Amino acid sequence: MTSIAFLLPIALFMGLCGLAAFFWAMKRGQFEDLEGAANRILIDDEGPAEP
Repeated sequence: MTSIAFLLPIALFMGLCGLAAFFWAMKRGQFEDLEGAANRILIDDEGPAEP
């Protein structure tokens, strides 16, 4: 029973930290252009490799 009293506040704190990190990422615009990041990997910016 004492382990629950010890682990529950730690779990709640870690959950709040994750939620704060998510809102921080939303505020900084990390999720604005989801399609661009997916299509950027398909674009070949470099020419053929030189031997």
